Amino acid sequence: MRASLLIRRLLPVSGLLALAFTAPAQPGNPLRRLLKADTTRFGRVLRQPDAYKVQILYTRIDRDAQNRPRFKSFSYRLRPSEYFYPASTVKLPAAALALEKLHQLKARHPALHPDSPLRIDSAFAGQTRVLRDTTSATGRGSIAHYIRKVLLVSDNDGFNRLYEFLGQRELNEGLARRGYRNFRLIHRLSVGDQEPGSRHTNPVTFFADTALQQPLYQQPAAFNEAPFPQLKLSGERVGEAYLKGDKRVNEPLDLSSKSYLGLREQQQLLRAILFPESLPAARRFDLGEEDYSFLRRYMSELPRESRFPKYPVGEYPDNYAKFLLAGGAAGPLPPGVRIFNKIGQAYGFLIDNAYIVDPANGVEFMLSAVIYTNSDGVLNDDHYDYDTIGFPFLRDLGRAVYDYELKRPRRHRPDLSRFQLSYDEPLKP
Repeated sequence: MRASLLIRRLLPVSGLLALAFTAPAQPGNPLRRLLKADTTRFGRVLRQPDAYKVQILYTRIDRDAQNRPRFKSFSYRLRPSEYFYPASTVKLPAAALALEKLHQLKARHPALHPDSPLRIDSAFAGQTRVLRDTTSATGRGSIAHYIRKVLLVSDNDGFNRLYEFLGQRELNEGLARRGYRNFRLIHRLSVGDQEPGSRHTNPVTFFADTALQQPLYQQPAAFNEAPFPQLKLSGERVGEAYLKGDKRVNEPLDLSSKSYLGLREQQQLLRAILFPESLPAARRFDLGEEDYSFLRRYMSELPRESRFPKYPVGEYPDNYAKFLLAGGAAGPLPPGVRIFNKIGQAYGFLIDNAYIVDPANGVEFMLSAVIYTNSDGVLNDDHYDYDTIGFPFLRDLGRAVYDYELKRPRRHRPDLSRFQLSYDEPLKP
């Protein structure tokens, strides 16, 4: 089925999805109060919110007597039709859909599992092969290992391999089937991927053994002939100039052929992974509980807690890829806090999509934000204002909401034991 037809047939579901997550009128919006109350930390951005392209979505979670969560969202300058480059945030849906695809393949290939060793071959110009992965326990690549790397340190190659296993069409239709609308996921990362190569994905073979002698499942090369999701977005031309190699081009960089994943959709995906039972079955991923546990584990694990891959603390501190609440100079997270999240960073954009939990204090909330920090207006020059504006803003935003949540009264103290995970032993989906 063509993607456009599929999306049209799913419009009733999409409408329900949009209704369920659209923030209502917000006369008592605590997010706006928190921002306006601290002009020292937030004043510079709030004075020019359009220039910083800032968007924030905060979701408060309250539990009933049976510990069932209820969600209420508050926003600041949420602009579903305003483009921002999603960068690595696209890796979260790819991880979930890759596990779903394996979960469904297992019905016909019972021996297949996410840790099955694989070989990726090439079948089109620009594609690369994979025979080994020296960071894994087996020395071979696997879907589980790529997901670990994607969620632990936002590894680009790991995402590209998930993209190749899923196929461009399945990646987009997998989200469309669940009613997501404001997205297009159409290229690999950091390899200059563009049409027609981005539509072609590699052949993949899974094996029962690390010697790669006993094939379990062979997936041929694929080509996506379907049209991309049609989005009406503004601001797809970004900046005042950009570098192309060593040459400066004095016009905005056109990002209309790049991926997109709206901020509301990002938080919806986070909720679908962390709280699947809170959604209708049609909007959940087809995953087993062990798959959900796997995703939660590696979304929240610190790099130093990982055995395979092994990450040096000096290069990957605890707050690596944790922008909200902890962004900026290397350091620890607040005591007792775990952050289940996925970040993005590119072209001057910083994004974090997070569920922040402090079981000891009974605190939990979802917070998603994007900010654009590029005062010289030039893209691809690596002179962005991440350290001076972006990271401090996201860190302070997370702290402000966390401090508010610490003091906020709750009728029922939440049982958050589900999110108190053990990180001592490797977890297999």
